[in-house]
Amino acid sequence: MTAHAGGTITLMMVGDLILDEPQPDSFFETCKATLMAADVAIGHVEVPHTLRGTEQSTDVPAPPANPAHLATLQRVGFHIATLAGNHIADSGPNGIEDTIETLQSLGIQTTGAGMSLGAARQPAVATQKGIRVGVLSYNCVGPKDSWATSKKAGCAYVKVLTHYELDHASPGGPPTIYTFPAPESVEQMEADIAQLKKQCDVTVVVMHKGVGHTPAKIEMYERAVAKAAIDTGADVVIGHHAHIMRGIEVYKGKPIYHGLGNFVCVTRALSISDNDSPERLAWAKRREKLFGFSPDPKMPTYPFHPESRNTAIAVCKANAQGLVEFGLIPCYIDGQARPTPLTREAGGQKVIDYIKDISDRAGLKTRFEWADSHWVRIQASH
Repeated sequence: MTAHAGGTITLMMVGDLILDEPQPDSFFETCKATLMAADVAIGHVEVPHTLRGTEQSTDVPAPPANPAHLATLQRVGFHIATLAGNHIADSGPNGIEDTIETLQSLGIQTTGAGMSLGAARQPAVATQKGIRVGVLSYNCVGPKDSWATSKKAGCAYVKVLTHYELDHASPGGPPTIYTFPAPESVEQMEADIAQLKKQCDVTVVVMHKGVGHTPAKIEMYERAVAKAAIDTGADVVIGHHAHIMRGIEVYKGKPIYHGLGNFVCVTRALSISDNDSPERLAWAKRREKLFGFSPDPKMPTYPFHPESRNTAIAVCKANAQGLVEFGLIPCYIDGQARPTPLTREAGGQKVIDYIKDISDRAGLKTRFEWADSHWVRIQASH
């Protein structure tokens, strides 16, 4: 990246992390050197890591992973883990408590979940080269079981309302779907951002949002809540949850990564051939029909859409005045489920073409230009 006068830092942000297989370090072999170059690296821990949680009756509960696996994140350079997502409460309060305590014992700060709503709304702050980076994390997809209250463990959230409008004379026909973030919920998020903005040079807001396995459609509420975050002072908005890469836009000179997709996501929880959970097996079969894909049978620990192997590391350069420039490093998840950074000459352009295509189809006007052979600069296209 371009050098600038004064101290600058590099932020790197990735999407979902599921460390549910033995030897988790092996899945970072191809990207470790890249992540270790970041001054601040941020990732989303998708499932609880506990040995004592009890599976809850949430939406489609994910099995807990081994807490020992979280040490991998320290070894590959992560500084902050966001936790506000639809699965963080799947093992109950013990799962939340153990996940937070394990990460913090490793020196990885957490935000987005806690033993109360007040705790879940507390930001994570990292200081590098005198520059303070603050991060907030919100779950926008539910289920309500995962939300924290004043006396209940869970995650911070933005409540989203869905309205189905039948706009033609055909009872039972396909409706037009409208989604809106609840005003009082947005106001709560805005209050958190405004408070954090007073304390930090760079503010990152991370959102679990969007429709799963759907790369080229951004729901109405997503742009509304992302823009509200930037209007209130966020410098970067990061999305994940869909388990597939999604479009990118620039709003008021600030990047909105609507979905960074999967990064290291290894699990057998959604296997169809070998699954001990009736709920997870039923969902694994149903989502293939709903979203029109089948996982690659050659990758039993990666039960996701084949297109989701296109992914990226969001890269932002910042100084004490805020963002200097931003973009991404294209990556491809190889046959061993390892996200591998790609250069322009070695397959990176194919991933960039994919991201540009899904951005264009979502109606996002964004230009992608190689800054050098390793990373791509993002700018608004008018």
